[in-house]
Amino acid sequence: MLNRIINLSKEAGKILSEGYNKQDCLISYKGKVDLVTETDLKCEKFIADYIKRNFPEDTVLAEENNSITGTNNRVWIIDPLDGTTNFSHKYPFFAVSIALQIDGEIRFGAVFNPVLNELFYAEKGKGAFLNDKKISVSSTKDISKSLIATGFPYDRWENGDLYLEEMKKFVKQCLGVRREGSAAIDLCYVACGRLDGYFERKLKPWDMAAGQLIVLEAGGKISTYENDTWNINSHSIIADNQKIHKIIIDLLSS
Repeated sequence: MLNRIINLSKEAGKILSEGYNKQDCLISYKGKVDLVTETDLKCEKFIADYIKRNFPEDTVLAEENNSITGTNNRVWIIDPLDGTTNFSHKYPFFAVSIALQIDGEIRFGAVFNPVLNELFYAEKGKGAFLNDKKISVSSTKDISKSLIATGFPYDRWENGDLYLEEMKKFVKQCLGVRREGSAAIDLCYVACGRLDGYFERKLKPWDMAAGQLIVLEAGGKISTYENDTWNINSHSIIADNQKIHKIIIDLLSS
């Protein structure tokens, strides 16, 4: 199954690459700062059609228009283009994200950035990989030496002060703070040690499902802001190398 998901991610990545290299990109708005492009829709349909053909009894939970209610215990959680704003501005920080949940547990996940040709993937209990090389989280223990990422939810025009206050706490404590605009990639960057931690509110299952498995399989820790166990119904996430988890929790709650 993992090989199927890897190959599906690569094929979906070709659709993203084609759209990225087009002169113009057809964009519509789901909200003030929530975009959808023709490439989102084309890529999601491609993935959903593949699942319907090969696994017709499975459920599909998708960001745009292709969710399917199945008849068994398997749920595909897909984001055809995580980082749509980046994509629409030719900023090469976006990815396709595909996860498969079986019996309520995320078993497989893949995140592919076709511009950088970086494919992150994991199977539960078998480790995490970047382009076939095993990866692990960082060993940083000191928050002052940590590179942390975050994101701003779609209601940031209304509630931006809250998110800026949270970010300010880390700006004053960390080596650096990044805000790149793709939750899936931020999670994978924690998994491979490029980031020491990441936190964000008001996310959707497809933003987090594959990436959180990759973090766990790379030796990291995942929780909600309340330090509860994460699941696909959670709306926030903290991901880190385990060593700075309590510090992140304490800073966010202070």
